[in-house]
Amino acid sequence: MGVFKTILQRLYPCGKCRVGKAVYLTFDDGPIPEVTPEVLAILELYGVKATFFMVGENIDKYPEVFAQVVKAGHSIGNHTYNHMKGWKVSTAEYIDNVKKFPKETKIFRPPYGRTWVWQRRAVKNLGYEIYLWDVLTRDYNAKRTPEAMMRQIQRQTRPGSIINFHDSLKSNERMLEVLPKAIEWLQQQGYELKAL
Repeated sequence: MGVFKTILQRLYPCGKCRVGKAVYLTFDDGPIPEVTPEVLAILELYGVKATFFMVGENIDKYPEVFAQVVKAGHSIGNHTYNHMKGWKVSTAEYIDNVKKFPKETKIFRPPYGRTWVWQRRAVKNLGYEIYLWDVLTRDYNAKRTPEAMMRQIQRQTRPGSIINFHDSLKSNERMLEVLPKAIEWLQQQGYELKAL
């Protein structure tokens, strides 16, 4: 992960992330009624704000869940309309999908972290700031244990880290087990948890 992490940080620098001892919890792929409300309940319990990089199609399917995230004061990011993998489509098709996102936001995360350089340029030309992550929990991997996820968070988190979780059915069990433990550990280490 070391070389990949360095490349990601060069491609997607986060200037505001380096201010103070803050870390940023992010959730990809929601909103969905089976998972997102549980994430919101945990965040509220700990008084934490986070960023949800949402799939536009899910916003249209579950507007009431989207409204819960907004009402709770969390940040919303564009994760394309159909969770589109940039490396598999043309720039025109990719940008059309980004533009189809149904809500106003100026932050963007490409699904899978994969885009061509010209797609990144085109997204930035739309006025978006692109954010990836430097701590990928891999909560979507059924073979990944909650203990391994916690070890990774503890080993890789630094001031300014962006931690990537998923509010999806694939990640549900592992993510919901680890999230409260991760928040408690981060707070014990003196980190301020903020939204992008």
